[in-house]
Amino acid sequence: MQALQAIGSFSGVYDHGFRRDDESGMMKIVGLHSAMRTALFLAAVFCAGFSTVGRADEIQAKLQYCKTCHGLSGQGYYGYYTMPRLAGQQPRYIENQLRAFIEHRRKNEIMANVAHALSPSMLSALARHFRDLNPPSLGGGGSRGDMATGKRIFEEGLPESNVPACSACHGQDAKGQEQIPRLAGQLPDYFYNKLVNWTAERGQNTSMPDSSAVMGPTSHNLTKSQIAAVAAYVSGLR
Repeated sequence: MQALQAIGSFSGVYDHGFRRDDESGMMKIVGLHSAMRTALFLAAVFCAGFSTVGRADEIQAKLQYCKTCHGLSGQGYYGYYTMPRLAGQQPRYIENQLRAFIEHRRKNEIMANVAHALSPSMLSALARHFRDLNPPSLGGGGSRGDMATGKRIFEEGLPESNVPACSACHGQDAKGQEQIPRLAGQLPDYFYNKLVNWTAERGQNTSMPDSSAVMGPTSHNLTKSQIAAVAAYVSGLR
């Protein structure tokens, strides 16, 4: 803007100091104004484009880091530690869990360190990316008997044990909604370990209670074999 003001001042001096009526001279000045405006506009566009490209590169770098543990398509990973499937997960759930690691509401020192380095906008960008992925599930569930038992618990619950149907919150397709997570395709070992150890990992910051408290009674009222059965069933869902 200072450059444009300077040009305006110069044109005024030129006009009044020299009193020239030369039309071609005036056209040159107008052309200079136009050129400067165009140059400033293009510079702004270039800077915005550079910022967008830089942002995209930053997101890709973070995604590569995520894929190291969670798989190339976010499908999860069977290793020394079973890594959860993130593909197709509800964005709000991912964001909430990453914040839970940061705020020590959920216990996992590795993920606390990872999440702590992410800005709120980066959390949202990563969550949206994984929502749109849908690779085949890795499976790994149990026997047909386990699958049948898991399906019954998922769809009907266990009224005698005060366990509601999983589908009541997670949906008939087990894809979740909003802050309720997708279970479809989740690795059974991960599902089992998280539910068995629910109260030892979730709700750890009593000054900041969250939605994880809902699952506390349910995880407590299910036996380990029943948890394994549900894990086997949902692992095969798409």
